[in-house]
Amino acid sequence: MYGIDLYNFAYWWECHEIFEGLWHAVGHDTEQGNFFQALIQLAAANLKYFLGNPAAAHHLFHSGVIRLQHVPPLYMGIDVTRLTEALQAHLINPHPYTPLICLGQQREKQEGAQ
Repeated sequence: MYGIDLYNFAYWWECHEIFEGLWHAVGHDTEQGNFFQALIQLAAANLKYFLGNPAAAHHLFHSGVIRLQHVPPLYMGIDVTRLTEALQAHLINPHPYTPLICLGQQREKQEGAQ
């Protein structure tokens, strides 16, 4: 997914724009809309953190995590459980490297390789 690649390669503004278009397309009050809004908030949080506003970043990360808790564990190919856990750890101990968004199949491949 193009938006995920933008996020993972730190193109947070561009990622935000992609997901905002999808959010408007699917409807704000749908499960998909909630999911896309969470991804928008995560992208915005990273941008705020990068620009030196950790308080705003923390608030947006927190809001994104809350939204992700209303999404199935594996949603639209994304391992939401893994992402949520990584974000919660990031909220407790922030560092400059944001958690990446991993596709569900990547986790299975990693576990199978061990």
